[in-house]
This record gives sequence, C-alpha cells and structure tokens, in this order.
Amino acid sequence: MNVVLVAVLALPALGALAAGLLRSERAGSLAGTAAAALALIAAVAVGFDRQAPAAGTIRPWHQVNEPWVSALKLRFHIGVDGISYPLVVLTALLTLLCCLYVLFRVEDSARGQLLIALLLAVEVGIAGVFLSLDLVLFFIFFEVVLVPMYAIIAGWGGEGRRHAAVKFLLYTLFGSVLLLVGVFLVVTKAGTADLIALSSGRGAALSSGTQVAAFVLLGLAFAVKSPLWPLHTWLPDAHTEAPTVGSVILAGVLLKMGTYGLLRVAVGVLPDAARRVAPVLGVLAAAAIIIGCLVCLAQDELKRLIAYSSVGHMGFVLLGIATMTSIGFTAALIGNIAHGIITGLLFFLAGAVKHRTHTGRLTDLGGLRERAPALAGLLAFAAIASLGLPGLAGFWGEAFAVVASLSRNQPLWTVLGVLAAIGGVLTAAYFLRMLRRVTHGEASPVVSGVGPAIARAEWIAWAPLVLLALAVGLIPAAVLNMARTTVAALASAVGR
Repeated sequence: MNVVLVAVLALPALGALAAGLLRSERAGSLAGTAAAALALIAAVAVGFDRQAPAAGTIRPWHQVNEPWVSALKLRFHIGVDGISYPLVVLTALLTLLCCLYVLFRVEDSARGQLLIALLLAVEVGIAGVFLSLDLVLFFIFFEVVLVPMYAIIAGWGGEGRRHAAVKFLLYTLFGSVLLLVGVFLVVTKAGTADLIALSSGRGAALSSGTQVAAFVLLGLAFAVKSPLWPLHTWLPDAHTEAPTVGSVILAGVLLKMGTYGLLRVAVGVLPDAARRVAPVLGVLAAAAIIIGCLVCLAQDELKRLIAYSSVGHMGFVLLGIATMTSIGFTAALIGNIAHGIITGLLFFLAGAVKHRTHTGRLTDLGGLRERAPALAGLLAFAAIASLGLPGLAGFWGEAFAVVASLSRNQPLWTVLGVLAAIGGVLTAAYFLRMLRRVTHGEASPVVSGVGPAIARAEWIAWAPLVLLALAVGLIPAAVLNMARTTVAALASAVGR
C-alpha cells in the first residue's frame, strides 16, 4: 500500500477530528493547521519518484487498490496522475492557507477551531474526488463535501447566509441525484466501477444509447457543481455570503470537481457520447463566456463580480474539453489550475477590502491606492492575471481554448473560438472597470479610514498564490509536462 497516497486523505481527516474534539480552541486550531501542513507535504511528495505510464495508456503514477466492501465488490481504489496531481496539491495548499488565515484570526472569526475542522473535512472530500479511481468511491467523496461547505456558509457567512446555504444545498443535491443515477447506469451496464478499466475500454462495454444517456446525466451533475451556465445561479449568492476562506475554497478547488469529473469520468468513460455531444458543450461554453462577462459588467458588488467571473472562466475550461483535442484538454487542465490560484487570491483580497471598509459595493469604494497602495497593487495584479495578461497564469488556459477551437477548422468551432476571444476582451473590460472603481480616484469615506498596513498573516496567505500566478504564467510546462501522457491517451480515446 502506498502510505503517502493514503496520508493525503488520512491527515486532513485526523486533523478535522482533532480540531473538532479538542477542548482548547487554540490547541484544536493548531492541531488542525498542523495536519493541513502535513497533508500538503504528503500531496507534494506523491509527485516524486513517479512511474510514467506507457504512451497511449491511462495509468496512474501511484495507486492503492484494496478490498473495501467485499459483499458488494467495492474496492478502495485511489491513485494520482498528471491530471489529478496538480489539483490535489492545489487543494492541500489552499486549505493550509485558509487554516492559517483563520488561525491568526485575520477577520476575527468566531469559533475558529470548528471552522478549521470543517475546512479539513472539505479537503478530504475534494482530494478524494481527484484521487478516486472507482466510480462508487468517486460519488461518495463527491458527497462528502456537501455538508461541511453548507455549514461554512451558513455558520460564518453574511446576513443572507441562510438563504445562500440552502440554495447551495438544493442545487448540489439535485446534481447529486443525477450523478448517482449516472454512476448506477454505467456500473450496472459495464459490470465494473473501476475507472481505469472503464477508460481503457473506451466505452466498448456500453451501447451508444447507454453512453449518451449516462453522459447527459453525468454532464448535468458536473455542470451544477462547476457551475456551468445556465446552472450557475447558486454560485453568486454562495460567494457573496460565504466567509473569505469559504469563498477561497469554493472558487479555488471545489468548482474544479465538476470540470475534473467531466473530463475524467464523462469523457474518459464515455468517449463515443462525448464526441456526439461536443458541439452542444461548445455552444454552452461560448454562451457562458459571453453571458458571464456581460453580467460582470453590470455588477456593483466586489465578491459577486468575482463570482460571476468564474462562470466565464469555467466556460473557457468547458470549451477546451468540448473540442475533444489534446490542446483543448491541456487548456482545461491549465485553466483549472490558473483559476484556482488567481481566483483564490482575488477572494482573499476582496475579503480584505470588505473587512477593512465593511462594504463590497463598488459605488462606495474608491481611492484604495491612496490609503492602502500595497493592497490596491495586489488587487490589480490579481485582476490583470485573471483577465489573461501574457506572462501570468490566466493567459494559457484562455489562449489554448481559443486555439483548440479554431484548430478544428469547422465553421461552428471557428465561430465559438471567435466568441471566446471576444469574451477575453470583455473580461479585460470588467476587471479594468472594477479597478477604476475600487483603486482609483479620491478616497471615498469608507476607504479614508483604511490603514496602509497588511498583516503578516495576510502576507503568509497571499504570497504563495502571487508566486504561483507568476510561476505558472512564465513556466507553464512545469504543469503541462506532467499531464502530457494522460492527456494524449484521453484525446486518443475520443479519436483526436
């Protein structure tokens, strides 16, 4: 058994228990944060001494495959490869940064011990989704995230937290039902829940009609979680009302469960259906990009604007997947990673602005650079990274998605690629509008009392994301080379 791989899940689980059960709040918070740090070390360590699969095959670098429920032929089958590894590390990193943020009481969060326990519980579910190589296990981990994230929004959110949490719960439950039916259909018809066997078989065990039916069910379930337009309406409310750390985890990694599932499960297991449904996915992706951008241009609340920007960014990820090409899959991978880094940073910064000024309304903000130039500069950096400036992480996912669409050399895909490029221009427009409203001009009354200092704990939480946004932007091959073999195998499975 690969002990390090198991530790990626076991450490945050034990940390959640320790943080929740220890009587001393300080001791519980320290224990949970220490567990998050050890989980990050374990996640990074999994990538060393990796065993690359042969070309054209879908095989993990490392895996654990042990009997679980023998009577039902269920197995505890987890593993990691070039597609899941960056997401596992990102999950562990963001969780640790959020735990440190709570530990140092940056926003004076009450019940910090319990909040850290819930963050670690969410980490178990998200990392479990990225590591699962069994469809039943995948579904279980997919559902583990639901209750603790609901509790984070409902327990530490803003004034409308109850409504936002219930809306999140209802939408997610709807997606869960679809996912359960889709998984049941695939497992019963194929006779196995093993993702490696299902992906290697390229859907041969499933009829064309079964593939399409399962793809629609799974696709809708993953669209709710991503969320992809038009099933996105729970997201702005959840982000607006969630505490800062809740928004960071929600945008940074929880949304990636949907796009990862679409690529790994829906496309990997049902390639014939994926080819047939691809044009529909492409149209929905382009619609998400354009509509998300237009809605952002009309927003007057900082966190809500950033939340809607995720709809557009996930549209670029979906467009990459929809092209069914290796370039497109690469765009989806790097787009997921970049969005997690940059949007996680944006929500940290938006939380800092709101904590200092007690408002997120753009009409009330203004002149931040006059009172807090460092904070305004970091917000500008994150916004420019998110709009896709070359040299920063956000550029590659958008650029590869457009190139992948145009490379199909078909009228529909050419139109979709052009629309996506227009969406990139609109993204720049709404982020520059946001910066003009928040950072420029004379200091507004709510900003005039803001001090220039940035707390040490804030630097600790933000600096790694700033560095990663630069590193991924300047050296994207560091991420992409790890996934090259798996991406090629997936593209081969769908005939691209």
